[in-house]
Amino acid sequence: MSDLTNKTIIITGSTQGVGEACAIDAAKNGAAAIVITGRNHERGNAVCSEIKRLGCESIFVAAELDDVDQCRQIVTACDEQFGRVDGLINAAADTNRGTIEETTVEFWDYQMNVNVRAPFVLTQECVRIMQREKIAGSIVNILSVAGFCGMDILCSYSTTKGALRTLTKNNANALRRHRIRVNGINLGWTDTPNEQVVQHAQGSPDDWLVEAEKASPFGRLLKPEDVGRLTSYLLSDESGILTGSCIDYSQRVMGVFPPEDAVLL
Repeated sequence: MSDLTNKTIIITGSTQGVGEACAIDAAKNGAAAIVITGRNHERGNAVCSEIKRLGCESIFVAAELDDVDQCRQIVTACDEQFGRVDGLINAAADTNRGTIEETTVEFWDYQMNVNVRAPFVLTQECVRIMQREKIAGSIVNILSVAGFCGMDILCSYSTTKGALRTLTKNNANALRRHRIRVNGINLGWTDTPNEQVVQHAQGSPDDWLVEAEKASPFGRLLKPEDVGRLTSYLLSDESGILTGSCIDYSQRVMGVFPPEDAVLL
């Protein structure tokens, strides 16, 4: 287990899927307090209740991450309630799809704001508190293997994840003298509630998951709980001085030639 005793953690996108799993795992590993964020009040309060049931303090802060002020308010609420921030997981992302021909400027800007600018603002605000309190903090950005290129229908999304990977490394270098670590996880195809919605929206058959897992080398897709265990490790002292790393968490090995069929995310 990864020991998160006495740590206060902010997790975006934590009302479902990967973010929720990260929150649950952090609570199970002894976190003192977790800030749940998202747009769905009902789901946010439900996750908070589960976190509290595990013996961890928790508050829900509703936020639209394309709004800078609302991003800042997440961190302000954490500071006012708990007086510190030890860890941040930027798990929220807009995953809507479009080719170069289909992607509008408005959609491009929205996805950039949610997937890149929001993590930048949240990191900036958290770092100020970590430096104020002299906390050796840890920040984890949820990236994607699509950030290396991605499918043609992921024009904007892939670009945002590539940008966030660069931001991860830049921040890791800038903050290491403050003993604040920044790492990323390049996720492969993951079975999340949102992926279910996307698959149905694009007309995939009802048994798409069964067939996808049957074709996978390890017999299944990544699950949110897999990611939760890794983020808890990266937030914990057990991960030592690891910083600036972007871990490929996929059943594919990047750089293999000829490449295997591309994964969706």
